Amino acid sequence: MTSEQMLAEIREANLTYLMLAQSLIRHDKAEAIFRLGLNEDSADILAALSPSQVMKLASRNTLLARFRVDDELVWSLLTNHNVQQKVGNEATNKLHANILMAGRVSEVL
Repeated sequence: MTSEQMLAEIREANLTYLMLAQSLIRHDKAEAIFRLGLNEDSADILAALSPSQVMKLASRNTLLARFRVDDELVWSLLTNHNVQQKVGNEATNKLHANILMAGRVSEVL
């Protein structure tokens, strides 16, 4: 993949993310805040962006979205990989990961 192709992919991902975020926020703000891991101020800003502002933001050369999963425990639970104590099934592990991530969202708010 060339640098230009990579930048084009980043821009496309940005546009997709911004459009999804706006749609979720406009449909159900509380759920969008939870699912996207945003604070309320950021959600308000995203919801108010005009199409031209969305396009301008999307054309940045850095990815706007980021992974909320930033530790090995949550990754392991989500992927069911390298879980030290296999105490539950895959559904239980994913539920545990969701609870951990939900707790982190409340830290942002």
